[in-house]
Amino acid sequence: MTTTFGQILGELGCTIGKGLLAGLAGTAAITAGQAVEIAWTGRQPSTTPAEAVEKVLGIKAVDDEHKARFANLVHWGYYGTSWGLFRSWLGLMGLHGTAASLIHWLAIWGAATVMLPSLELAPPAREWPAKMHVTEGVGHLLYAEVAGRVYDLMSQRQ
Repeated sequence: MTTTFGQILGELGCTIGKGLLAGLAGTAAITAGQAVEIAWTGRQPSTTPAEAVEKVLGIKAVDDEHKARFANLVHWGYYGTSWGLFRSWLGLMGLHGTAASLIHWLAIWGAATVMLPSLELAPPAREWPAKMHVTEGVGHLLYAEVAGRVYDLMSQRQ
């Protein structure tokens, strides 16, 4: 049976859609985990996502309320959900299950440990206190595990 160009595009669209939905699920999981951690530790919600985009695009939120809303938008709409596309790529490469989730986690956490210091929004990762490594590592692990399970669930063949 010959595969048509339309079938290839359709499969690619499904794969991208599954990744975005998996990223959305992972973002919901890390957000819930952060809410628990914030309630437990009493820290304020992070505006780092907004600050990163402000630096990259050269824009500035007009006040703290807008910065908080912008941080939430970046967290959900750009950063968290779009990392699901990486999960799609892993699926296209034939990786699924624990191996794919582990690679996904290492990529996300690795990117955070490089990106934030490079934007001067955090010290180099080697200077982070152990608590920050645990908080960031566990949060991103939660994201990758939930995103991976959702992606794999949507990828099962009937």
